[in-house]
Amino acid sequence: MTLKIAFAGTPDFASEILNALLKSSHEVVGVLTQPDRPAGRGQGLKMSSVKHVALRQGLPIHQPTSLKNPTEQEFLKQLNPDVLIVVAYGLILPREVLSIPKFGCLNVHASLLPRWRGASPIQHAILAGDVLTGITIMQMDEGLDTGDILSLSPCTMELHETSETLYHRLSQLAKDALLETLAKLEAGQLAPQKQDNALSSYAPKISKTQAKIDWTKPAAVIDRQIRAFNPWPVAFSEIHDKVVRIYSALPLPGESDAPPGTIIAATQQGIDVTTGEGILRLIELQFPGGKRLSVANLLHSKKNFFQPGTQLYYSI
Repeated sequence: MTLKIAFAGTPDFASEILNALLKSSHEVVGVLTQPDRPAGRGQGLKMSSVKHVALRQGLPIHQPTSLKNPTEQEFLKQLNPDVLIVVAYGLILPREVLSIPKFGCLNVHASLLPRWRGASPIQHAILAGDVLTGITIMQMDEGLDTGDILSLSPCTMELHETSETLYHRLSQLAKDALLETLAKLEAGQLAPQKQDNALSSYAPKISKTQAKIDWTKPAAVIDRQIRAFNPWPVAFSEIHDKVVRIYSALPLPGESDAPPGTIIAATQQGIDVTTGEGILRLIELQFPGGKRLSVANLLHSKKNFFQPGTQLYYSI
């Protein structure tokens, strides 16, 4: 049978999965997404990636700030879906909403639950140095990512994985996992598995302040921070009273007597900085108002910024 699907999601990761559903044999009957938000220097309203897709397809769209109000729940009731697919939506679904679809609500979550429940599983997996992550399809309940597991799809982390590259790989994995789960739902072949709460960990929402680099930490830890926060909020430090955003780096063996955060070399290959343990080579940077550039290009105009002995600093 063809399932009537309502979809709830907001960012690019969700829009890619929505596109996959639109190309499937199922019928997408409407979309829930976050309200348009001020963005950019002009603070003009920006719509979500999911809304862009929904508008192109002419789908009914609802953008409540909360679903706790019964009035806001009417949109979903009117759609009368067989199932609600939830992907990085950003709003809590109360019990009343969970019970509207015939088959309940399925969540596509970017980790292998119960590890990294919460809003930022991809970033926290990289920050923690995990070697394995994946996609979980879960039957939603009232808890925070605590529902029964319907499908687990593992994914090995690559050596220099960033949030951007991992988002892309997991979105491809999620499409297949979700469509396979929906096929099993149609056939009555789902086999829900309870989560082991004792193995759970939490991935809270990322804030911009977490992206500031503390050079007293080991190079490997700072490298994970840089990769986890690429493309947002982007790791940063300060040099000569200017903020420099750091998009990529490479931990190197070796030690130095210079204090953490000291530049000890600046070459076409990168800018070598001391840390609490090891050396970190900065490879791709961005100054305020400038473009994201490789160090090889940046040294043409800002070589004086990176003289050996110069300090990059961390302040609360």
